[in-house]
Order: sequence, then C-alpha cells, then structure tokens
Amino acid sequence: MQVQEIKKGASFLIEDVLPNEILTPEDFTDEHKMIIKTTKDFVRNEVHPNLEQLEHKDFELTRQLTRMAGDLGLLGAGIEEQYGGTGTDTIAPLLITAQLGRAGSFGLTMGCHLGIGMLPIVYFGNKAQKQKYIPDLASGERIGAYALTEPLSGSDALSLRTKAVLSDDGKYYVLNGEKQFITNGGFADTIITYARVDDKVTAFIVEKGFEGVSSGPEEKKMGIRGSSTTSIVFQDANVPVENVLFDIGRGHVVALNILNVGRLKLAGACVEGSKLALEQSVTYAKSREQFGSPICQFGLIKQKLADMALNLYMAESMFYRAGGLVDQILSDIDMSAEDSGTQSAKGISEYATECSITKVFCSEVLASASDEAVQIHGGYGFIEEYLVERIYRDNRINRIFEGTNEINRLTILDWIMRKALKNELPLFDMAKKLSNELLTIEAVFPSLEDGPLEYQRKLVGMAKKAFLLVAGAAAQKYGLKLPDEQEVLGYLSDITIEIYAMESGLLRAIKSVESVGVEESQTKIDMVRVYVNDAMKRIDDYASQVLAAMESGDMLYIQLGALRKLSNLIPINSIDARRRIADRIIEAESYAC
Repeated sequence: MQVQEIKKGASFLIEDVLPNEILTPEDFTDEHKMIIKTTKDFVRNEVHPNLEQLEHKDFELTRQLTRMAGDLGLLGAGIEEQYGGTGTDTIAPLLITAQLGRAGSFGLTMGCHLGIGMLPIVYFGNKAQKQKYIPDLASGERIGAYALTEPLSGSDALSLRTKAVLSDDGKYYVLNGEKQFITNGGFADTIITYARVDDKVTAFIVEKGFEGVSSGPEEKKMGIRGSSTTSIVFQDANVPVENVLFDIGRGHVVALNILNVGRLKLAGACVEGSKLALEQSVTYAKSREQFGSPICQFGLIKQKLADMALNLYMAESMFYRAGGLVDQILSDIDMSAEDSGTQSAKGISEYATECSITKVFCSEVLASASDEAVQIHGGYGFIEEYLVERIYRDNRINRIFEGTNEINRLTILDWIMRKALKNELPLFDMAKKLSNELLTIEAVFPSLEDGPLEYQRKLVGMAKKAFLLVAGAAAQKYGLKLPDEQEVLGYLSDITIEIYAMESGLLRAIKSVESVGVEESQTKIDMVRVYVNDAMKRIDDYASQVLAAMESGDMLYIQLGALRKLSNLIPINSIDARRRIADRIIEAESYAC
C-alpha cells in the first residue's frame, strides 16, 4: 500500500489522519505474506529445534543458520538486485526482522546483521563499498556488527574517545579506542564503527582481519545468552581511506539515522515477541486446571490475556503505520544517485519521532506481556523448562537497546520542539489558537447517532488538544530551558505516545469496519474502546502533573479546569469488553483481532 501524501513527521499531533493514509497488516500484498511465511517457516523449522544449542553459544551453528537465511533471500530484502539483494520494498525487511522476535538469541544475531550491521553501507555507502561488502553480507558469507557504544559514553552515544589519524602516506586511518557491548562482536567479519578525525565524528567500515582489530571475551548476560556480546578493540588499527563511510565529519548523520531505523526494526521484533508470550500464556491457561476449571476461565486471567492482546494490537498498528511512512519516503529515493546518502538521511530523520515512539511503546508492551506470561504460568513460569522463563529474561534488554527508553522519551520531544521552532510543525500557532478557544470548547460525549468508534475518534481529537495545552504552556513557561526539565518532557512524551497508540489502533479499526463490516471487526472495536477508555485517564494524569509542576493557586485551577473539559470521559463497560477480547483469544489459541 502506498500512502497518498508524504506526511510531515509528528504532524499527527495537530492534523486529522484518515484511515486510508496508514499501512496496516490487512494491507499486505501476496509478496509480503509469502515473506512472512518463509521467515516463520525458517524460524519454526530451523531455529526452534536448535534453540538450546544456540543458547550455549554454538557460533558455528549461528553462522550456518545465517547462511541458510541468506540462501532463502531473507538477508537481501530491501537491497538492490545488483548487490545481491531481492529488490523488495522497505516493508519486507521490517516483516523479516519482526518474525525474528520469535527466534530467541539467534533473532538478535540475525536482526543486528541485516539491520544496523548492514544498512549503514546500504544507505550511506558509495558504489565501490556496496559492491565490495553487500553481496557477501546479503548471502550470509559475511556477518556484520555495529560498534558505536564506548565504555564511558553509554547513552551519550556521540561522546566518542576513539580516534582516527591519517597515516603519513595518506593510505590509512589509524584507529585507537575501544567499543563495548557489541552484538556479534565475537565473530563478525565486517564492523561499522565511529571515531574522531580531527575531533569530527566519522564512520568507518572495518574488517575483523585488519591489523590491530581484536575482540574481547564474551560478556555473561542476564538474557539473550546465545548471542555474542564483546568489546571491540582498535590498537593502531589500519583502516584504508576508501573505507570511510559517507563523509569525514558526518558520522553523526549515519549513526543517528541508522539508530532510527534500528528502533523501528526492534519494535517489530517486540511485537512478534509479545505474540509468542501471549500464545504460550493462552495455551498454558487452557491446559492448567485449578478448582475444577481451566484457569483461562477465571476473570482475572481473562483480564490479563485481554490486556496482553489489546496492547499488542496497538503496538502492531503503530509499528506498521510508522513502517509505511518510512517505506514511502525512502521509495522515492534513487539509491544509485551520488547524493543517495544525504537523501536517505533526510528521509529517515523525518520520522525520528515516530521511530522513537514505536520503539518505546512496543518494548514496554513486550515487557508487560512477558511479565504477565510468567504470572499466568505461576511457579512454572520461573522454571527454565518453560519458554516464558527465557522470554522474560531475553526481553529486558529491549528497553536499553537502540537508546534507552528514557533517552528516547527525551528524543521524542526534542524532535517535536525542533520542528516547532523551525515552523515545520506549527505547534505553537496551534497552541495559541487553542488557548483563545478554551472558554468555548465543550467536552465531548457519546451519542446514539454515533458509529461504533465515533466517540473514540472524538476523544483522540481532544487528547491532541490536551497535548497542545500542556506543551504550549511548558514551552512558554520554560523557554530555552525546557530541555532541562526532563520530568516534564517525559510526561509530554508519554502523552504523545498515547495519542499515537490510540489513533493507530483507531484508524486500523475504522479501516477494517469500512472493509469487512462491524461484525468482522468487533474484536478490533472492543480493543480500541478499552484502550482509549484507559489511555484518556492516563493522559489526564500526565497532563495534570505537568501543569502542577508549572503553576499553583488560581492559575493552576484555571488550567486544570480547561484540561478537564478536554479529557472528560464517559467510561465504557471495560469488564465485558475485556471478557469478549479474552474469549476471542482463547478460542483462537493465539493473538487474534
């Protein structure tokens, strides 16, 4: 599916979005469905039978499976055919990476390889670099890694200490420094890394066989134990000048935009990981009997299954919506053009907000799903024999990967405010207009004439106004010091995330109603109604805390009064709706909407 118009990043906060403007799983082409099936079959038939062996770091088996994935075309999706790829759209690699969320540690290994380990060359490499490296990466003969993090940098990713100095003969850059927590670090053949050239952050393609390149011992980790995680050490490492990636001093452009893509791909893996947790939970709950009944018939277990499913529905809707935006903007780029790297950077960065939103939400949905999966299993969920024990351990890293969720929350508002200051997003104008209308704005209520989701659509509109109210007030209160108010930024980000989640699920459900009717869309309708019901309460709480941090006395009462009109809610019978959702999941024995 192609979105009809290129949307500005974060414009969903101030614009109405139509259902036909977003990509949903229901829009997948036959080719997309075949890619999903191929990846699912590979994971089920080749990876799952070897999970225990892979968990014990059988890296030769890891290489063998990676080459097998390459033979199936799973590593070349989204890459030009002239470089050994399959020439598909950018949705295809998202579908593949998502299915790898079911593949345990191997999913991380392969996901890193075909994502951040390869894409810097795909998007920012010159023709010679693409011809030299991509065919072997796309076949699985070479395995890629991405080495950005340093021992003292952490979330401050660009505070690099690794240095690169041009050799006297001008043929090499000599790198000295250390990278830490590098996925695939123990066996990667090709490493994308970053160093300072005359204090300018620059990206390099490094081969493991280069003189002066070595890896440290394997880290002993809480989860994802079957993946390789080591340090990478550069000790007078000679890297040919032709291996500078993109331009000297523009490594930050490569790093930040590849992280955006990495966040989106990680979100997809979290979606499928959440489905696996739900499947394990419902299967166990149907077979486990207590007090004479399967525990899946108990109200509080149904509530857990329903919440896992409806949160997953929102996460999946957000992921493919954001993926559709990125796919459309990148599909217009001529990757053979000399300035393809600059075009790619501009295109990817347009949706930095959506990528961060989706990463945060989906990783936190998986965290909740894996926790509830253990709870539903009871004591058995704590035993290694049961898959949910590993799912619980493995998922924890996702809120740290690709920028911690705290950093991503700050990034969300940073990008929004940057766009607003440049007037690329008329946020402040809209906030000012809203302030002039507050006295006349009325709360919204459900009506007998409304369609099945009309009230929820009105509530999403009011949530956007609530964001404008508090974001405008915060910008006016703190001015240029707003970045110092991290707690305020965190709450504003949470409101933004909730709006994107509500609207994504809502638009998908409306699109379904228009396509197959109300009856076939009933589970989606129930999910949206429950989520919006709960999310509006959370938004009211987040907004109230921001206002209370900025004002007191009469001014606070006035602002809270305005907020109450915007966040006013007539609650639904969420207990019955959750029971219907749970019954649907129990019947299907898997995620179903």
